Amino acid sequence: MVNITHKSSTLRKAIAEAVLSVSSQETIDAIVNNRVPKGNVFEMAKTAGLFAAKKTSDVIPDCHPLPIEFTSIQFEIKDLDIHITSEVHTIYKTGVEVEAMYSASVVALTMYDMLKPIDKNIEIKNIRLFEKKGGKSDLKDSGEGISASVIVCSDSIFAGKKEDKAGKAIISSLEKNKVSINDYVIIPDEISKIQNKIRSSVKNGISLVMITGGTGLSKRDVTPEAVRPLLDREIPELQKLSGAMASCEHHIPCYREALPV
Repeated sequence: MVNITHKSSTLRKAIAEAVLSVSSQETIDAIVNNRVPKGNVFEMAKTAGLFAAKKTSDVIPDCHPLPIEFTSIQFEIKDLDIHITSEVHTIYKTGVEVEAMYSASVVALTMYDMLKPIDKNIEIKNIRLFEKKGGKSDLKDSGEGISASVIVCSDSIFAGKKEDKAGKAIISSLEKNKVSINDYVIIPDEISKIQNKIRSSVKNGISLVMITGGTGLSKRDVTPEAVRPLLDREIPELQKLSGAMASCEHHIPCYREALPV
């Protein structure tokens, strides 16, 4: 089974389709009027599809067990074809495409089993993934439309004793990804100045606030203490990334300030 421990849990959706074709209008009428000897075809098949979505990992070896947050099964009759749609949602580390397709397949098989006594020429066809959302495929490759503020926190750089390299590296990386740099500033290691600059950036509608410097162990390194009270929510994965970058040439810890404070 594929290792997904490094992935983040996000909202993921999938819609799958299957088509069940019958051979006569009499079969369609029996379904619609609930005259099939084995019972209500749509209700039985829907129930089977709901169970299938939740049990996919029991029958497909490489599927991860995951929480099914929502399942919807719909039917549409078009002439002698019954179009089955299964929509599945989860908040997890991997998608639910197989769960949706397996659910649609089981719905079609259940209908086949219930209808075979009255129709010997039923066909199941066109089982396919219609749509999927969430995960890496939904991430934008471009930063177009995103505005950024780059804040360098350093007493020595502010005093002109050292050159800013980290801030310029951040700007270069953002510009390569087409992020618009609205502000670039160097300020001393003071909590009030850091917080005021962040508040000003948010008030001005900046999408992304990038901060570098002030994360060491000296008494003047106060960037984490200045930023943390302003956050509505911390992002653990971003913190891990910042920690991993500590051994790089440019240590660039970054914080996303999304909401006004």
